[in-house]
Amino acid sequence: MKIGFCMLLWTTSVGQEHRALLADIKKTGYDGVEIPIFSGTPDDYAETGKMLDDLGLGRTGISVVPTLEMNPLSDDAEARKAAVDYLKWCVDCTAALGADAIGGPLHQTLGHFTGAGPTEAEFDRAREVHRQVGDHASANGVTIALEAVNRFETYFANTMDDLCAYTTSVDHPAIKTMYDTFHANLEERDPIDAFTRNADNIVHVHISENDRGVPGRGHVPFAETFAAIKASGYDRWLTIEAFGRGLPELAAATRVWRDFAESPEAYYRDGYRCIREGWDAA
Repeated sequence: MKIGFCMLLWTTSVGQEHRALLADIKKTGYDGVEIPIFSGTPDDYAETGKMLDDLGLGRTGISVVPTLEMNPLSDDAEARKAAVDYLKWCVDCTAALGADAIGGPLHQTLGHFTGAGPTEAEFDRAREVHRQVGDHASANGVTIALEAVNRFETYFANTMDDLCAYTTSVDHPAIKTMYDTFHANLEERDPIDAFTRNADNIVHVHISENDRGVPGRGHVPFAETFAAIKASGYDRWLTIEAFGRGLPELAAATRVWRDFAESPEAYYRDGYRCIREGWDAA
């Protein structure tokens, strides 16, 4: 098991200006970080990867589908082609970064709704997109970890059962799922059981408090969560995802209107202790 921290607390574009911060994250005890893949080129991410290598930090990637012009669910063939191209770009950047996985709600445009649940036609379109992208991901040694996201941000898959049923139907070794404690806290009747039932399909885990603040300060049942994750044999990343008001555009997208901690350092220092001590006690 490795402990990571998502850099979306500070930025959507990690660069040399974050080196001192990354060094302090490493000093705190983290094994690695999660790098936003929102813009740039594979060469840019290769440079970021070199910096992380110098600092001794592992890494994963995180992204979203930003516009309707590249929505995998669209009935417009050109939009679905753009979705394939975009997700292949995400894979290329992830590989250049030196990461073997990228997570996120990479199944629909974030924040877009039709006023209804997903249709069979949308599932069919998504499968077509993900199978094409999955082939590209496999060829580059990357796994795509689709995320079940709460009903206020997406409608395609809000629960782990629904998401894992979908990825099972895709039937591609590079298309798997991730589990996020924030979203599970909102959508699952029993978040712990939802993880356990679907553990075989989960390749990435986000540790996120119920208010998106410092893990361990809210009501997400982390002791039980860590026990279930450990019992499953999961041995990949436990990555903290927290959000603040530092980036106005991201704060608006994540509906963050207030501060959840006394300082940015509290998120990763206290959050690290929450995972380290909780995991050791599980």
